[in-house]
Parts: sequence; structure tokens; C-alpha cells
Amino acid sequence: MPSVTALPPEVGGALFLATPNRRNIRPPLSPRQSMNAAPARACGIDFGTSNSTVGWLRPGAQTLLILEDGKPTLPSAVFFNADEESTHFGRDALAEYLEGYEGRLMRALKSLLGSKLMEGSTEVGGRALPFKDLLASFIGELKRRAEAQAGRGFEQAVFGRPVFFVDGDPSADQRAEDTLAAIARQVGFKEVSFQFEPIGAARHYEAGLDREELVLIADIGGGTADFSLVRLSPERARHVDRKDDLLGNAGLHVGGTDFDRALSLECVMPLLGYRGLMKSGAEVPSGLFFQLATWHTINFAYTRQAFADFQQIYRDAAARRELDRLARLIGQREGHWLALQVEQAKIDLSTASTTRLHLDRLEAGLVHDITAEAFSAATRTLVERVAATVAELLDQAGVARDQVDTLYFTGGASGVPQLRARIAAELPAARSVEGDLFGSIGAGLAVEAARRYG
Repeated sequence: MPSVTALPPEVGGALFLATPNRRNIRPPLSPRQSMNAAPARACGIDFGTSNSTVGWLRPGAQTLLILEDGKPTLPSAVFFNADEESTHFGRDALAEYLEGYEGRLMRALKSLLGSKLMEGSTEVGGRALPFKDLLASFIGELKRRAEAQAGRGFEQAVFGRPVFFVDGDPSADQRAEDTLAAIARQVGFKEVSFQFEPIGAARHYEAGLDREELVLIADIGGGTADFSLVRLSPERARHVDRKDDLLGNAGLHVGGTDFDRALSLECVMPLLGYRGLMKSGAEVPSGLFFQLATWHTINFAYTRQAFADFQQIYRDAAARRELDRLARLIGQREGHWLALQVEQAKIDLSTASTTRLHLDRLEAGLVHDITAEAFSAATRTLVERVAATVAELLDQAGVARDQVDTLYFTGGASGVPQLRARIAAELPAARSVEGDLFGSIGAGLAVEAARRYG
């Protein structure tokens, strides 16, 4: 079931402010005021499943700091280069991996928060690296780059967080936030607070309004789909207490990486033997395919146990051509390469009716076409789960479908056309507005950081 929080007044204010230090809260600055004000003391950090940003309010300058290659986004990826014994982040990490260096690529790091894996470790260079230290290395690098670009240090930060790190488990959800706070302090932040990511996007959108609107903020990133139903206006933006403006939050653990996994399983993994048959007539066991279709478990497919399991499957399989491709993928550790091909196919199918995958690394001359219709069919269950969350939020908030003025999309996965269309169908009278899909949250968190810490 989707997780929904319809907020009574006494709770809504706490969630909208989401900070333990009320004495540090200041009224939000208007755009005119911010142009004349001193730079903010604190930054806002959007640590995303796919991409991360850092926002900082300062006079006459763009809010998002440049983090890599002239861009404000840093892909949430780490590559440990075994050949050169070096560590790489972001686009550089992906480039090192694709150039063929031996090592370990880790993506979708945020997905570890709240999972049982968080207490474990992964092998890097023959040593066990705790996943907490892996996240600390990336967030520490994010802080270092932001400070280098800003020309100053940051000791306070407002981190974005999904409405629910974990669906249906409040204890695990709180542990995820506590873990992220501990990691932030470990890398040098002295004061850390949190704000829901869709509320960060609402702050950003509200700064450009000239009238009041009832807005559904749809933040669909790499790992989660989060929604906030809020009243926004220039007048309301000047108020510190916004408890009456936030009508409810809802969220579930579905995002862009889930769309990657669904597309991979339905349209690509059959080329490697998924849903093939054993000699007994049973289907080939699916565990290995799910590992390879999920970003943060790909490396598990390379373990000795996984290889032993695969050998047993291969011996008892009825057809082996597809499994020969799988053997080549595992032997050459090409799981992340294949996942990148699937991710690019998802991106292509957001604007095209068909896309072609070139899979020579699996078999010479192998190509595979995927249609937008096949993508829609593969992701139909995910889309309906997200739509059900939106419907339940509106019902529990007591808001009629035709009362919502604006549907504001942010987050990279909100660009998936079948998902966007299905959400819009729940709100027939609302106009759809696309924010900065990768920057709205970080920019809004920067506004929040200036308001909380000055």
C-alpha cells in the first residue's frame, strides 16, 4: 500500500519546518531581498539516487554551485580504480568504468539508506568497505566540491529527504534519516537538519509566483516518488509558520531506477536467459537477473556463490545460447555497462517511439530494438502504484480533483511520459508545469537553509 500522511494542523507545521532549531529560523527572503543580502551561512544539499546538487544563496549569483564539468549536478556514482588505486566520483567515475579500467563502480548509493545492506560492506581492493563509509566518501566529496566552488566552508546544511525512505516501516525510515545525519556530521557538518524534497521544490517554485495556487508537487527521482499538496503564493512565502498551507504528503519507494529495472527485466534480460526453461520444464531461477537489473546489487552477481549457482543453472538448462551471453556478461563484469544501456534506452523512449541497443559485448553483432509501447507495458504496474498514491493523498486531504491549480513536476524520472500522463489524468483541471528536473530541489533547499541558519 502507498504511504500517505494527511496532516492535521498541529502536525503539519512541524513537517513543513522539519527542524529542531526553531530559534534559528528566519522568515524566507524575497528575491529582491536576497539580491541585497549577505551570502547565506548554510547550504542546501539534494543527495539524490541518480544525481546530487548543492545550493547556496548569495547576492547576484546562481543558487546551484557548479560541481563537475561546468554543471551543477554530480552523478551519485563512485568508481574505485583498481589499476591505478584511485577513487573517482560523478561523470569521471562513469567515464573511468566505461574506459575499461579494472575496479568497482557503485551507483544509486542513496538506495542503501534504510535497507539491510546499510550495516554491511562491499569488497574494494581486497578489503571490506562498510557501506556507511562508501556514502561518507561521496557526501564528503560533495561537500569538498561545494566549498571549493563557494570559496568558503559550510558547517550547517539542510539535507533533502524523501517523504519515506522506506515504505510502511517508520522505524527503518527514522534509522535511514539518522544514518544520513551521522554521515553528514562525520564529513564535517556541525549542524544538520532535513526537509522533505517536494517541499524544497515547492520553495523554489513559489519564488516565481505572482498569485496564489494550490499545487501538487510531484518529485520523482531515481529512488522515490514523493508528493506534497501545498498552497503557495508571494504573500504566504513571507510567513514563517506554514502549517495551514501544507495539506498533506505522500510517497513511495518507486523511482527512475525501478523503471530501469522493469525495462531491463521485461525487455533485455530475456536475451540472457530470463524466463527461459530448465530441462525439467521449470523456469530458469530469476535471482541473478534481478541482481543484474538493480543498480546497487549488480556487484553481487560476481561473487563465488553467484558463479556456482550459475554453473548449476547452466548444466540443467534446456537452451544455452542466451545463457552463453549471460556467462560472458558475468565473466567480463559488464553488468554496469548493460545497466547504462538500459538507462539510456529509458531516456531515449521518453521522446522517441523506438530505440536500438547495441550489445556487441554480449554477442558479436547483437542488436535489440525496444518500443515505447513495450516500455509502457513493462512499467504499467509501477505507474499505477504511483497514481494510487496521488489519489489517496487527494482523498485523505479532502481535496477535489478539480481544485488543484497546478501540477509541478521535478526529478529526472518525472520525464517518463506514461508516468506524467497518468498523474495528470488524476488532476484534469490542473496545468502541468515542469521545473528544473535536476535542480529545483537543491535550489529550494538553499532557500530553506538561509531561512533556518541565516
